[in-house]
Amino acid sequence: MEREILDTKRKALKINLNPNIYGTFAEIGAGQEVARNFFTAGAASGTVAKTMSAYDMTFSDAIYGAETSGRYVSQSRLRKMLQYEFGLLQQRLLGAKYDSRTFFAFANTVTTLNYNKSNDPHGWVGIQFQSQPGGEANEIFFHVRLLDTDAALQQNVLGIIGVNLVYAAYFYNQDPKTMIESLADNLTIGSVEIDLISVKGPAFKGINNMLLNLYLIVKDFSSAAIFDAAGSPVLPKDLLYKKDIMILRTKYAQKSLPNFSMLNKAVDQFKRTENVCEENLSVLIEVLLSNVLTPEAANTEIDLQAIAARAEEMCKTGNMVIVSNFARHNKLAKYLDRCKPKSVGISTNINNLKFVFNSNNFGENYTSMLLSYVSDMFSKNVKLFAYPFLEKKTSKVITSANMPVTPDAKPLFDFLIINGYITDIKDYSDEDVRTA
Repeated sequence: MEREILDTKRKALKINLNPNIYGTFAEIGAGQEVARNFFTAGAASGTVAKTMSAYDMTFSDAIYGAETSGRYVSQSRLRKMLQYEFGLLQQRLLGAKYDSRTFFAFANTVTTLNYNKSNDPHGWVGIQFQSQPGGEANEIFFHVRLLDTDAALQQNVLGIIGVNLVYAAYFYNQDPKTMIESLADNLTIGSVEIDLISVKGPAFKGINNMLLNLYLIVKDFSSAAIFDAAGSPVLPKDLLYKKDIMILRTKYAQKSLPNFSMLNKAVDQFKRTENVCEENLSVLIEVLLSNVLTPEAANTEIDLQAIAARAEEMCKTGNMVIVSNFARHNKLAKYLDRCKPKSVGISTNINNLKFVFNSNNFGENYTSMLLSYVSDMFSKNVKLFAYPFLEKKTSKVITSANMPVTPDAKPLFDFLIINGYITDIKDYSDEDVRTA
């Protein structure tokens, strides 16, 4: 049965008219856009216990405590806001008048586009809420990237997505997929990206946060999700800022296991050639979904449990894992550039390069496509470490030295080889080549 999508005003009004939903809105950085939607919908006194916006850092620190990182648009800040405001509700709203109420504390901490349009607009949005009066708090929070090119439009998006979250918390908490899908209700495509989500509490018993973050990719809320070695979702920039990153690209459901022997050789070579300190190195294994997230498979049920199992298996190797839909290396490189790493190494089978540098695999716009690929790929201190493969027809080991390249791509390929943007992984064994 198709879900009825209410407009933002009707969602806010439905909540306002529910006598059992009552709470606080605390918003920092983009106005009080979420609270405004509840006020303009009418009957807000039935829902709003308090609204506030502690813009000044001194005021904010006095209320929520200082941030050791100095960053106020952060997961840490959001969760302090939620815990403090929800605690106040429980302390102050006592007596028979409130016995039937399910309390909530909504919070966001956001930076929208600045006057010079030189920043990266993003923020954290979350809610703590009771699913029954007097019950333990549940929690939902997520990270957004605001993609509109106007601050007023970004504020409007934030207001809508905040209403969607409060509504989803109360009406969709038993259906995680619908809960996630509903966050985009009444938003235009391309206005926002949600690249991390986390839930906890009795209402979400048995819910796997890794599955929720994979669902963000499947539903095109985001192109990738990163998990630490424990399998917990993390914000890419928090994990990779100013790091030296080495990534091994693998495809979901590929027949062979990742070649960790070749990855270790790539890591050693990366550290040696790029002067990487061990303590600044971050090694990630990528689980690529482009072979299952195809237009042809748009109406096919994706086995998220199996994908999560694959990602968890890779986490158990002690490495971080990125699950993505980046069919081409340059898309991955552009994504990582948002994290402002110090340097990036990508370990890949040279067979992938053989495909890219062969114009017969592309249409008539091949030259412009190849230039775009190279520009996106190598303009931000990215190096490709290519491991060889055994060509079964000829039993030849293919490396960059004998890889077939079409004449129209050869000068650019040679330039990349000569200048060290593409390099072969050295000192491999016969066994490495057979399993590559």
